Amino acid sequence: MPTTLRALVATPDFVMRARTPIEDSQWDQPLAWAHNSDLLDPTPWLEPGGLLLTDGVQFGERVSVRRAQAYVTRLVDCGVVALGFAVRIVHDQVPAVLVAACERIGLPLFEIGPRTPFMQIIRSVSDAVAADRQERLERSLAAQRAVARAALRPDGLAAVLRELERNLGTWVALFDAGGSRVRVPTHRSVPVELEQVALRAARELLAGGRPAGARLSDEGSGPITLQTLGQRGRPLGVLAVGVGAGLDRAGTDLITSVIALASIAVEQSRALDRSRRQLRSGAMELLRSGAMDAARRTVAQVWGDLPGEPIRVATVVAADGSTDAVLAALELLADEQEGQVFFAEADGAITVVIGTSGQRDVRTALRTYGAHAGFSAPARWADFEEAAAQARSALRRCDAKHPFVDFESVAATGLLGHLETTGADQVARRLLEPLDDELRTTLRIWLEHNGSWDPTAKALGVHRHTVRSRVDAASTLLGMDLNTFPARAEIWNALQLVG
Repeated sequence: MPTTLRALVATPDFVMRARTPIEDSQWDQPLAWAHNSDLLDPTPWLEPGGLLLTDGVQFGERVSVRRAQAYVTRLVDCGVVALGFAVRIVHDQVPAVLVAACERIGLPLFEIGPRTPFMQIIRSVSDAVAADRQERLERSLAAQRAVARAALRPDGLAAVLRELERNLGTWVALFDAGGSRVRVPTHRSVPVELEQVALRAARELLAGGRPAGARLSDEGSGPITLQTLGQRGRPLGVLAVGVGAGLDRAGTDLITSVIALASIAVEQSRALDRSRRQLRSGAMELLRSGAMDAARRTVAQVWGDLPGEPIRVATVVAADGSTDAVLAALELLADEQEGQVFFAEADGAITVVIGTSGQRDVRTALRTYGAHAGFSAPARWADFEEAAAQARSALRRCDAKHPFVDFESVAATGLLGHLETTGADQVARRLLEPLDDELRTTLRIWLEHNGSWDPTAKALGVHRHTVRSRVDAASTLLGMDLNTFPARAEIWNALQLVG
């Protein structure tokens, strides 16, 4: 690393003596440069971070307090780290007013002996800066080579991220296009208190729909830097690293390289995922067509066994923009619980077949992404198509208040309860439209009394002939023979649906 004031003072060839109190942080601050100048205001030609050397010609024989104060203030404002003053060249000793000004403002001041040439100090600092730059370059090249080699391994993406971890000495996390954490086997874990922070930040970047980056300065356990993957169009994911603004150029270049490699790997993974989805959909078609043996063989070659009986079938509709995230979550579940979850896309929805032990985890994953799902009753594989129909029927009962509906609850409401979810109430209103309230009430009471005239008349408080006259009028308006059971059943159902 670059040299420091402590290192310069400790150099045997240099005669340097501190004339002001110096804090440890000042002693150990790396020096970016050393230069000599006898200008009263050299700051237009200086950059922050250096050691300025002078023999004091600019002050003349007598140094005023005001001039010394102004001089030191300009140096501090410019970012000069320390001032070196050569004695027994122009001045026999460091002017007391300059010492006082440096001590008051906090600028380290050194007295430099006459046998310590400025050029030696300048060369020492310059050589240290050059050596540090060369070391960083070599380290950067070594890291780049290590990452390139890692990318060629069978577990290329994981190896690349582990190499990034090793070089930066911190944790690394990867999120997919849906904002879900990609479980890559790395060596360092994301701090527990930062997991949700990184997840929210990644999803915010992805929601922007374009390449972007973010830096969270300090979230309790350290900073986080995030960058989307992919250069054009919708981001392919997000890389999160446990570093902040203090990252050097070599580290920044390394992260840039890893982002490029990860983008390629994720794009390849997405292409593979598309192929897997198509294969899943084909296997699901085999199940629906009853080709159970062919479906089992196909699934077993890629994913393992299908769920064992009894199974539940779920029909899932993802919230807007979250289909990829739901599919990724189901893929992760299928990998973690082999033989408990199988799914495929079909007809604008996702069909999920779930074994006994996988049901709770599937519901948890779907709830995370705000999906709606209808679940069949427990079934055998032989009844798969019927179970799928039950799941679709249950899905129609889902709403914001009830995102998950089981078919058992649908069946408990009876046939009319099911018809309500199909829009049959609108058909019922159209059917009964010719009837006024009096005729509707008469028909309701009449049908409740099984078409008996006297009990209906008594309930309505009218003569039995009036009831008969109203029923005949309703029959004419509806164009139906209400003496038949089918007509009576249809009108009864219609009256129940409209309430």
